[in-house]
Amino acid sequence: MKILPEIDVLVAEMKEWRHHIHAHPETAFEETGTSAFVAEKLRAFGLEVHTGMAKTGVVGVLRGNGGGGDAIGLRADLDALHVLERSGVPYASRNEGKMHACGHDGHTTMLLGAAKALAGKKSCGGTVYFIFQPAEENEGGGRVMVEEGLFDKFPMRAVYGMHNWPRKPLGSFAMRVGPLMGAYDIFEIVVTGKGAHAAMPYTGKDPMLFVAHVINALQTIVSRNLHPLDAGVVSVTQVHGGDTWNVIPQEVVLRGTVRTFKREVQDLIEQRMRAIVAGVAATFEMSATLRYERRYPALVNAEAETQHAVTAATAIVGADNVDTDPMPEMGSEDFAFMLQAKPGCYVWLGAGRGPDTPNIHSPHYDFDDDALAIGASYWVTLAEQQLSAGVPPKRS
Repeated sequence: MKILPEIDVLVAEMKEWRHHIHAHPETAFEETGTSAFVAEKLRAFGLEVHTGMAKTGVVGVLRGNGGGGDAIGLRADLDALHVLERSGVPYASRNEGKMHACGHDGHTTMLLGAAKALAGKKSCGGTVYFIFQPAEENEGGGRVMVEEGLFDKFPMRAVYGMHNWPRKPLGSFAMRVGPLMGAYDIFEIVVTGKGAHAAMPYTGKDPMLFVAHVINALQTIVSRNLHPLDAGVVSVTQVHGGDTWNVIPQEVVLRGTVRTFKREVQDLIEQRMRAIVAGVAATFEMSATLRYERRYPALVNAEAETQHAVTAATAIVGADNVDTDPMPEMGSEDFAFMLQAKPGCYVWLGAGRGPDTPNIHSPHYDFDDDALAIGASYWVTLAEQQLSAGVPPKRS
């Protein structure tokens, strides 16, 4: 393990920053206190600071020596989740029902640490944009930043992201060329039959029959319509209908999610869902509607930038601790919107200490402070390797 000395001296301070952020979680597009904290720190480091993009986003600009025109972006997320914290740590959430259950407090802190170290070293020949993005959880803050001109206002040739990963051991990294995380789609099915007394089902059209058959039928899409080497997930996660024991309801609502890596698989699943919903509804003489919404695209890493990330991670933790072919996950990330606009690489930072480590989104989860120095050292190393004179050459 090679923790950079300029990061090692910041460890105690970074822990204080993270604990403060953890204790004051804010959810999508409401991260006013967190963004103010970040902007204040960046200004104290001597960076140029821009606020207000995607409402609560912050971008810090560090211009390197020599006025070089090369530039890269490093991104962290600011927001917390609607989770009631059960971690028991002394700096637990003071905002009941909100919690940094995904480690964004750690992500923000690691990027702040890297910004302070790089500002003090003045070791980069180009420009580093430190992107602090709001609303990663469900609400697509990354998409909003891109739509509001992130890459027009802050021109960069590549953008990089990182997420802690408790399922990988502390002191390791994982990244791969191509899809790393899945597209995130949601759906809502509303079926309307004819309500009736439960003792007289022949007088109605029972939407529960539709529910029983359609859930089973939706599961045939992946097993019987996709090529075995393609990947897809269709999960019904909600069923709402009925009010009492002895009444067949008129209407039932089903909701769920679809995950894919390829656009053509995404298209196929949506087409089959529409056909199945219409067909099952017709079978039972009912009407049904399907609302299908594509939230986040698949997260796809570029080849050259992934190799740059591998080189930087290897310098910190050694080649044996860098997995360049991890199994992709169907979890989603709105950094995918940035990777659609610019080449880049998203990496997983190992943060696990064994099978009992609480996973992200658990009420018992807490970002591991021992990962702070590793992640911040990675950011500094990546920026210096990318923006030192002649290393690497700019993409054509």
